[in-house]
This record gives sequence, C-alpha cells and structure tokens, in this order.
Amino acid sequence: MHPTAMRNGELFFSTYLNSASEPLIFDIGSQDINGSLRQLAPPGSRYLGLDFLPGPGVDLVLEDPYALPFADRVADVVVSSSCFEHIEMFWLMFNEILRVLKPEGLFYLNAPSNGEYHRYPVDCWRFYPDAGEALVRWARRSGYSPALLESFTTYQRLDIWNDFIAVFVRDADHVRCHASRMIDSEVPFMNGRIYGNTEILCYQPTSEDGDKLHRLTGYSKPTE
Repeated sequence: MHPTAMRNGELFFSTYLNSASEPLIFDIGSQDINGSLRQLAPPGSRYLGLDFLPGPGVDLVLEDPYALPFADRVADVVVSSSCFEHIEMFWLMFNEILRVLKPEGLFYLNAPSNGEYHRYPVDCWRFYPDAGEALVRWARRSGYSPALLESFTTYQRLDIWNDFIAVFVRDADHVRCHASRMIDSEVPFMNGRIYGNTEILCYQPTSEDGDKLHRLTGYSKPTE
C-alpha cells in the first residue's frame, strides 16, 4: 500500500471511528503489501481481512468476488483501499458491501484516480470526482438507499498516486449519526463533495500530473 493510502486510512479511522466501541470491520482487499489498514484500526476492533487470493493479512479468501459470505446488516464498517481498480465489476461488490452493513454502517473507499498499470491480477479502473455519486445512483436502482457523506481526490505525497476517497453510509436516514468529515481536516484535496452541499469544493479540472507538465513545459491539452 502506498504512503498516501496509509495516510488516508489513518484519517478515516480517526475521523469516523475514534470513539467507536469494538466495531466489526471487514477489509476488502486486505492483503498486506507494504502495509495494511488493519494496523490503523482503533484498538479493540474486530477486524476481518478478506481477499481474492491468500497472503499476509488475509483471514478469509473469497470464493466468489461478488458474494460476501455473511448475513445481512452485520458489519459496522467496511473498508477497501487500493482494491476496487482490480475488481472487474466493482459495482456488484458495492451492492454486497451495502448488504452486509448495518443501517448506520460506513463504507470507506480508497481507489486510484491515476497511476501506473499494476495487475493484481488485473487492473481495470480509475475513479474520478463523480464516481461516488454514480455509485449511490447505481445502488438506489438496486434497491438500497445509501448516501455519500463525502468524497475528494488527494494530492500526491511521497509517491505518484492521486487517490479518490469516498465515505458512504448504508442508509441515508442515518447521515446524522456521523457528524465529522475527513474533508474538514488539514489534508489538501481537490474536487471535493460533502453531503448536503451541491458545490464541488476546491474545483480543479486539470490533473496534478497535467498541471505539473504544464508548468514544466508550457504544454496545455487542447479543449475538447
């Protein structure tokens, strides 16, 4: 896991679970490759690492990548970092995550918005600022009622990656259960959204890499 993803995971836990009591956490894509979200979870957490292949940090290997072997509404939190780009039909996994979450449960998603081709065992997707709202609309068509609490894209830090971050609550009726937001911390971000506000915060149409290229060379991509 790259340094920015670790920083983002730490901020999620401190923002949303700092006072939680022994939450049940499922980690989708938990294999420990240069670090894991497990080491950042609050003390006392009941943590279960799920992945599609065995390895360090994996407690349970999923036989079907689109079927979680749990009853409905059992998890307090589901997290997934640097994994959704490797799930061929990630929208099906999103529905499964909502199914196993409690009504007030949270899903934390960290997925790349840029970066190199990296296969585990495939690399299919990148996530842009409207991805969180699109997932909410998909889930509602599927019979769920989630809400996007916040989303944003981080700047690079000690690596090449810009991460798309999104936090969802399983049922929109429980938005008020979660008052704090990562976006209110001092972490720099672009193209942020926050529940109840239609404005895109820190709007930036150019990618960070594109902006660097423009400053170094004067090149600017023609308008489509």
